[in-house]
Amino acid sequence: MATYAWQKSSYSHEGANCLNIATADGSTLLLCESDDPTSVLTPAPAKLGALISAVKGGHLTREGCP
Repeated sequence: MATYAWQKSSYSHEGANCLNIATADGSTLLLCESDDPTSVLTPAPAKLGALISAVKGGHLTREGCP
């Protein structure tokens, strides 16, 4: 199993509910949440960039989130 250099989001606080990001082979993005580190997402860089821009721009709300 590969070992990755995970980096915690600067918006994450100490403890649980932290978002971590790493790269595989220098180009594939990997995301995991600290409460379930075995579930790893591999978003397309452009799609992740669009999501981050939407969050930073205040275009997303928590409505409908569990």
